Amino acid sequence: MSDTVKSRADELAPTIVDWRRDLHRRPELGFEEIWTSGYVKERLESLGLEIHTGIAETGIAAILRAREPKRPGVLLRADMDALPLDEVPGRDYGSQTEGRMHACGHDGHMSMLLGAATMLSERREELDRDVLFCFQPGEEGYGGGEKMIQQGVLDLTPIGSAYALHLWSPLPAGTVHVRPGPMMAAQDSFTVRILGKGGHAAMPHAAQDTVVAAAYAVTALQTVVSRNVDPLEAAVVSVGLLHAGTVSNILPDEAVLSGTLRSFSPEVRELLKRRAAEVIEQAALAQGCRAEFKLESGYPATVNDAAAVEQVRAIAAPVFGAENVHEPPPMAPAEDFSYFLNERPGAFILVGAGNEERGITAPHHSPAFDIDESVLPRGAELLVRIALQERIG
Repeated sequence: MSDTVKSRADELAPTIVDWRRDLHRRPELGFEEIWTSGYVKERLESLGLEIHTGIAETGIAAILRAREPKRPGVLLRADMDALPLDEVPGRDYGSQTEGRMHACGHDGHMSMLLGAATMLSERREELDRDVLFCFQPGEEGYGGGEKMIQQGVLDLTPIGSAYALHLWSPLPAGTVHVRPGPMMAAQDSFTVRILGKGGHAAMPHAAQDTVVAAAYAVTALQTVVSRNVDPLEAAVVSVGLLHAGTVSNILPDEAVLSGTLRSFSPEVRELLKRRAAEVIEQAALAQGCRAEFKLESGYPATVNDAAAVEQVRAIAAPVFGAENVHEPPPMAPAEDFSYFLNERPGAFILVGAGNEERGITAPHHSPAFDIDESVLPRGAELLVRIALQERIG
C-alpha cells in the first residue's frame, strides 16, 4: 500500500503545487474566505464527496463515506485564512491582494488536504470508517475551530479522532515533528488602563504618576513566572504595548499597557490570569493610581494524545524516513486545533518546510515567508496513511 500511495502522491505533486499557488495568490482574512472556500468546494465536488458549507460562516466540511464503516471516523483539518500584511515583491505566485498574504502556510495546508481527499476518494473500498475533511476559517486569532465545533461539524458523522498538519519553516523540509502531551501553548491576553492624576512634570508631588505606575507594573509582572510558577513548568508573561503621555513635561492621567500570557497546563493558565491582575492592580495602587484590568481568554493549549502520537511516528517513518521523525519541545505559539483535540484524541503535527540552500528561512508571519513546496505531496501522503492506518478512533 505504501508504495502505491507514494507514487500517486508523486503523480499529484504538480497539481498540489498548483493549488497551493492559486490559493497563495488570493489570500483572504478570517471569516472572509469566500473565494477560498469556493475554490476548495469546487475541487471537493469533483470527487463526489458529501459537502457541507457555511459552517462558521465560510467553513467547509466534506465527508468521504466508507462503504461499510466499522468504527468511528477520522477528521483531517486544514485552516484557510491569511494574514494582514504585504508580501515581498517579485514572486510569480505572490499575493495579488494588497495588505493580505498567506504568511503561515495555510495555503499549503489546504492543498495537502485536497491532495489527500483526492487520493482517499480513489481508495474508498479500503476505508473501514468515514473521513471528514475539515477546511476551517479564522485560525489566526478568530477561533474558527471552536465555532465549527459549536455549529456541529463533529456531529456530521461519528468522529473518533482528529489530526492536522502544520508546515513549519524554521524546521528543515523532509522532517516531521510531533510530541505527546502539550504541543502548543494556551494563549490569553490582557489590556490595562492605569488611571491617576495628571500634572506638570516639574511638580510630580501634585500628581499621581501613571507612567511610573505602568513601569512598576511591567517590572513586577516579570516575577509572576519566576516567583509563582513551578520551575519545572513553562510559562510566558510579556508586555507588548505600553503607551502614555504626549510630551516630556506633562504627566499623563492615563497609561495603557497590554500583553500576552502563555501556558501549557490549565493550572498554570489560571495562575497567570489571577497573578497578572493582582500584580498590576497592586503596582498601580502603590503609586496612588488604580488599574482597570481586562482579560481576553484565547486558545487553550494544544495537547496531543500519546497513543495517537505513537501511531503517527510509525506511520510517518516510511514517508519521511525514521531518522527524520522527531520529538520537539513544547512551543509557545497558540493554535486553535486545540479545540478539536479537547473533543477527540488525535495529534497536531509539524512538517518541516524550510530550506536554507534555497533561501527559504523567513519566519512565519513575515512578509518574506515561503515554504519548500517539495514537502506538499509528502504531507498529503501522510494524511492518507493516517486515515487508512491509524487505529485509536
